[in-house]
Amino acid sequence: MRLMWGKRKYAADELIVSVAIIQQFTSNHVRHGLLNGRTLENQNMMKKGYNQLLLIFLLLPGFAHAQTKLASVDLNNNAWYKNSIIYNLEVGVFKDSDGDGRGDFNGLTQKLDYLTALGVDAIWLAPFQPSPGQDDGYDVADFYGVEKRLGSSGDFAEFIFQAQKRGIRVIMDLVLNHTSTQHPWFQNARTGPQSKYRNWYVWSEKLPKDYDKGMVFPGVQKAVWTKDSVSGQYYYHRFYNFQPDLNYANREVVLECQKVIGYWLNQGISGFRLDAVPFIIELPNSSADKPKLDFDLLMDLRQFAQSRKADVMILGEANVMPEDNENYFGKNGEGMQMMFNFYANQHLFYALASGNLEPFKKAITETKTIPDASQWAHFLRNHDEIDLGRLTDKQRREVYKKFGPDTNMQLYDRGIRRRLATMLGNNKNHIRLAYSLLYSLPGTPVVRYGDEIGMGDDLRLKERTSVRTPMQWTADRNAGFTSADSAFRPVIDFGEHDFRKVNVAAQLRDTSSMLHWTTRMIALRKSCPEIGLGTYTVLETGSPFVFGIRYDFEGSSLVILHNFSEKPQQTSVTLPGTKTLFDQINTNDVKASLGKYMVPLAGYGYKWYRVDQAVRN
Repeated sequence: MRLMWGKRKYAADELIVSVAIIQQFTSNHVRHGLLNGRTLENQNMMKKGYNQLLLIFLLLPGFAHAQTKLASVDLNNNAWYKNSIIYNLEVGVFKDSDGDGRGDFNGLTQKLDYLTALGVDAIWLAPFQPSPGQDDGYDVADFYGVEKRLGSSGDFAEFIFQAQKRGIRVIMDLVLNHTSTQHPWFQNARTGPQSKYRNWYVWSEKLPKDYDKGMVFPGVQKAVWTKDSVSGQYYYHRFYNFQPDLNYANREVVLECQKVIGYWLNQGISGFRLDAVPFIIELPNSSADKPKLDFDLLMDLRQFAQSRKADVMILGEANVMPEDNENYFGKNGEGMQMMFNFYANQHLFYALASGNLEPFKKAITETKTIPDASQWAHFLRNHDEIDLGRLTDKQRREVYKKFGPDTNMQLYDRGIRRRLATMLGNNKNHIRLAYSLLYSLPGTPVVRYGDEIGMGDDLRLKERTSVRTPMQWTADRNAGFTSADSAFRPVIDFGEHDFRKVNVAAQLRDTSSMLHWTTRMIALRKSCPEIGLGTYTVLETGSPFVFGIRYDFEGSSLVILHNFSEKPQQTSVTLPGTKTLFDQINTNDVKASLGKYMVPLAGYGYKWYRVDQAVRN
């Protein structure tokens, strides 16, 4: 038997011996006192002193420990976003309820039960505020409203209510870096140097020397400074010339930003996907190529948001190197709670294209150390192009060759503007390998609308619009998206991904479909909290084509294997002190031989195992 005081364990026999020594010491002194004529009162005092000494001896280790360190707060289990499934969609292309050819909030509300059945925990909405629509809503003209073509503020409120009733949280895109040139602030700012909103934007009397550096959309965008036809001066814009950047060196802009955050939290929003984070915190008039950044603003925004809603989550779009992660998360997690793991995503696509796992394994390891309360968001596809800018030129060429060989498939000299299904040649096994991997990566999975049924893309559409086509609900006219004669954006009506071949209605009736498979995999992911909350180790698998990862959390362990090769692979995984791997998808459990497991994997195969437990305790 061992007893615990503070951090040290004491054997019971050690304590007994120590107590006996004290008793002997005290008895000797009592007898000595009697021989010297000590009174009974003296003896009682000695015995009292003995008892006090014994009590101090027993409690001292605990007191010492309590004085040096308090118990830690559990930051892991109380973050709702750590084990959620996030589903990204645009209201305008999801479901039209009134027959005008464009999706709306009432249509989205009608489909909440579908999303509930799929297993969605949070919906991430693309911009839905009033906008001219020159950049699909990312050119905001009013931060406090709802685009009238998508519905009314009342429709939005009803959507929020119905989502909350089903236990679904709502995250919204927060585009704070810039506004539309049609925003009333910019319209006022361009009237002259003394105008109220002049300093809300960044101006220059002369064209800066680096006017053609630092464009977000190279190849399409020509400059980051444009001469305003009204004021005659140049304004700064990291994005298109109809999206002037706001000036966050101006305190009034920061205060207005706080109002925007507070307003939408009051409307029932649970979190924000913060657009273009590095450009928000860029100091005006610093180098366009290597600007100075003020990370304190991120901490301030986080603190303000939490002052209004304690469990709010901010998910940052920041495509940065691993050594910069701490600046965005905060050293102790005081920055943004979540970030997209662009670094791992780019190396994942290289692995999918080449079968070479080493750069991907390295990326997963290099992005491992983050604060306890922070979390990565992992994804395969989103509303933008796949950004391959962090790869070497050779690696990028290899991904282009495999997934985007035609220049029409490539974009901005760095990416590919296709959906996952078309890039993987509509190979069912390859697609499922990729999505099984997504659900098993250390963080929160983000799923793009339509990927659950294997939707394709339309390269006839401009730039990133190719992956923003209407949702394919049925084989009826316009894919059941709208009852209008035509949709505002064409549905895919050609090739392997024609809506008559790929749609929700047909897949709901086919238990072997991508939709049913996705629903099962989401349920599996949600039964494995170790992935979102635990620690992980990249495993040696005995095959250069097999990625293995182990998770440990509260006495439970997972081992998950993925074969990136189209050919079968034999894997060997060593887990000392374990006996059985329990298959979580089928019933093909594996017994250990001296702590080693031999696991065969089919081409593009995958296995999810629990270690020594059939179910989590």
